[in-house]
Amino acid sequence: MKLLVPELRAPGLPRWHVAPLDACSAEAGTLMRELNEVLAAISGDSGAARYDPSRSQDPGCAFVVARDALGRAQGCAALRPLPEGPPGTAEIKRMYARPGHQGVGSALLAALLKEARRQGYLRVWLETRRINTRALAFYQRQGFAEIPGYGGYAGRQDAVCLGLTL
Repeated sequence: MKLLVPELRAPGLPRWHVAPLDACSAEAGTLMRELNEVLAAISGDSGAARYDPSRSQDPGCAFVVARDALGRAQGCAALRPLPEGPPGTAEIKRMYARPGHQGVGSALLAALLKEARRQGYLRVWLETRRINTRALAFYQRQGFAEIPGYGGYAGRQDAVCLGLTL
């Protein structure tokens, strides 16, 4: 995959390079701390307690980072099995794109969905807060539909759970 700065990008070439990264790395930690701050400002809860980076190397898991043409990390996302869901269900966690970097979220999501299919998952689920209207609109544009609350999100009025069949 060729990496070029957006202004110099030839038509049809990808803008972002998405690749695996150890979720316990300093670079991943920086991205997730930024995400924590953003989520805490939006909803009052960083969501950090619901993702353990040390489990990112477990079977069925993935953690990816999107880099710009200069190799700078501009976003991250994680995938993990969801035991409380139907068999073949993965959950997306820690999805984050630094502000001002259009297309990062779509590139990260495409990479996670490709990885989920490669691993044999049948569906992916996620949760976001109703107040996070930007994230909710993004996922809906990507084909996700609202599903009943699952796990710790069941019955929570502030949470909206979304699913996509692969």
